[in-house]
Amino acid sequence: MTTVALPVRRPRTLAVTPAVVGHRGASGTWPEHTLEAYRAAIAMGADDIELDLVVSADGVLVVRHESDLARTTDIAARPGLAHRRSTRVVDGEEVTGWFAEDLPLSELRTLRVVERMPGLRPASAAHDGRLPVATLDDVLEMVAAESSARGRSIGVMIELKDAAWSASRGLPLDTALVATLRRHGVDTPRSRVTVMSFEPTILQQLAGQVRVPLVQLLDRRDRRPADLAAAGDPRTFGDLASPAGLALVERYADGVGAHHSLVAAEAPGGRGMRPSTLVADAHREWLTVHVWTLRAENHFLPAPFRRGEEAGERPAAHGDLGGFVELLLELGVDGLITDQPDAAVAAREAWLAPVGVRVPA
Repeated sequence: MTTVALPVRRPRTLAVTPAVVGHRGASGTWPEHTLEAYRAAIAMGADDIELDLVVSADGVLVVRHESDLARTTDIAARPGLAHRRSTRVVDGEEVTGWFAEDLPLSELRTLRVVERMPGLRPASAAHDGRLPVATLDDVLEMVAAESSARGRSIGVMIELKDAAWSASRGLPLDTALVATLRRHGVDTPRSRVTVMSFEPTILQQLAGQVRVPLVQLLDRRDRRPADLAAAGDPRTFGDLASPAGLALVERYADGVGAHHSLVAAEAPGGRGMRPSTLVADAHREWLTVHVWTLRAENHFLPAPFRRGEEAGERPAAHGDLGGFVELLLELGVDGLITDQPDAAVAAREAWLAPVGVRVPA
């Protein structure tokens, strides 16, 4: 007898196979935005890795979640850098800390990374103080080496952080980004590099400068893009996620990266999920849809997918991330941006698996 695989579903995506993206690497296991976290995500089977970029005082693109270094590095324990602590307004909010744009790369290289959520991820926090801050150059070189060694092309999804604010300080991210992509020979449609931002302005500027795909990130409906808010534009992410908004996004971007609640939100009282029309609306404009950020901990999962907890008593316990992934795949998303790429890869493969029918040899 021979088993013949027969497909039982046709994915409603624009992608041949929905992608799994390691969010800041395998950041459920290693401190985020470290080369070790990225390598771990690749080893787990991630198709792409996602990284956030800020800029140093000397114009080098550095991989950090935000320009404030207080929560993700050991800078607070460095007496020699105490004088660099300052307070400033970033995207309309007052922030006190140490900022990447105040330090040259030579000083940033002396810092060591720490886990941003040690209470939820003590195993990752065990690596605190061991790993250095990485640059975009470091990551692109590592990805090229991993792709060659593994015989498969690994994608890089780059998010530009606080672009308008950086430009106002004389450190435009787009200039540094274009130069870096071209230096590495990856400013091509086939390079598997994608550039993302929550700010439409920087993407519109890049649309005429680069040849890689661009993705408009979409936060929760009631929030506003920082660049639009600074310019007095009243539009929210909900407006950008509407059919009319997506038609405008299509003029400068190739896809959207949506907070998962924009695709499927909790029903009142946490009783089930309510899908939206976002995926269908975006696909109608030929925009791909990636969802973020999918995390295994109960603290981050919608109520129907939390497991083994009562009244939030076990926020760090892992819930049913696989079930949530399968729901999103059923809704037709093209990519899954996750802190636990191994769990998402397993859920995707289970969802894609055809039924085996026994027939005579």
